[in-house]
Amino acid sequence: MRPVAAALLALSTVAAGPALAQGTAPTVADGAVLEVSATGKTTRVPDIATISAGVVTQSQTAAQALSDNARNMARVLAALKAAGVQPRDIATANVSLQPQYRYESGQAPVITGYQAGNSISIRFRDIAKAGRILDILVAQGANQINGPNLSIDQPDAALDEARADAVKRARGRADLYARAAGLSVARILSISEGGESNVPPPMMYRVAAAPMAGAAADTSIAAGETDVTATVVVRFLLK
Repeated sequence: MRPVAAALLALSTVAAGPALAQGTAPTVADGAVLEVSATGKTTRVPDIATISAGVVTQSQTAAQALSDNARNMARVLAALKAAGVQPRDIATANVSLQPQYRYESGQAPVITGYQAGNSISIRFRDIAKAGRILDILVAQGANQINGPNLSIDQPDAALDEARADAVKRARGRADLYARAAGLSVARILSISEGGESNVPPPMMYRVAAAPMAGAAADTSIAAGETDVTATVVVRFLLK
């Protein structure tokens, strides 16, 4: 993807206050200011996958719906522990209890039962194992899966690479504008950061190809690559 860039060329004038007071002509700087915005990019393979897994249960009473839900979620949490997922990587995301209604024309809604839900956020530090663990969770009662959100655990080094690339692109573009105007870049006046991003690739689940007869297909997750970008705004003095 080509970086978004914009440039503004404007002549800078500097008036000498004391000289004006004495009636002399103002001094005009013999340079021009060029402002360039440039985006730098680098890529990384994500090393963190965050997935939401939940249990939804239904029963005629609220108490029974919650009880069934708690029992199934306990099995899910035990399965995560047995698979080696650390407690720090598991967090409750949502707990819900909602009545279920039957609607008939001309009559007030009638409660027919209750639906309980409990979802957790799971952070996988080994993306290759995430799909297999998801299959285990489903076998233990998880019936709601969302994600994954793929990211970089420690993006600082990648962001620094993107920043350096952004400054390099800005300088190259400044040289181009200067040559077109018959000038040259004298020095940098200022640098400011316009933003940064760690854009995840499209979320993807993949089923292993051609399982043997009688064998269940395994869920797998493709990590792909993540674009890490940084935008800078640089002001150059041209002479």
